[in-house]
Amino acid sequence: MRNAILHAFLVCEVYVVLFIALHDWIPLGRLNNLRGIRAVDPAAKRLAVTALSTLPFAVGLAASVHYADVGFPRWLLWFLWCSYATGLYGILRAWWLPYLLIPEPARAARYRARFENTHAFLPARNGIRPDTLHAGFHGVFLIAVILLGALSTSR
Repeated sequence: MRNAILHAFLVCEVYVVLFIALHDWIPLGRLNNLRGIRAVDPAAKRLAVTALSTLPFAVGLAASVHYADVGFPRWLLWFLWCSYATGLYGILRAWWLPYLLIPEPARAARYRARFENTHAFLPARNGIRPDTLHAGFHGVFLIAVILLGALSTSR
């Protein structure tokens, strides 16, 4: 069972790294709006944000692959928990708190420009409409956190 959990976690880690690294750069049809993203964020800013956001998850993925056969050392579990807890806070702060509870008009206007005409299955609320690409990413991210919890308790 631990092997299945480990493999599922590694798959989630790969998805997280690829999503963060690529979703603002490659065309994904109606799942993203590169023109809107470029209009709001210049390339230098996107590059810096992408690099800084991807780095901890890429390091975590590389270390996870390296230690997959022998078990994760404590420092790696600590590093993964710090990375994923910070990421989860960012997801809640950037998307779900403004969507569900705390209106942020400036964020809503920025998101309207970035995600105009992207596919979404949730209705707009507080001026924010979570797009399908990000909602799927958030689901995978949450699954990764749950799997990390299972890996941490099965040591």
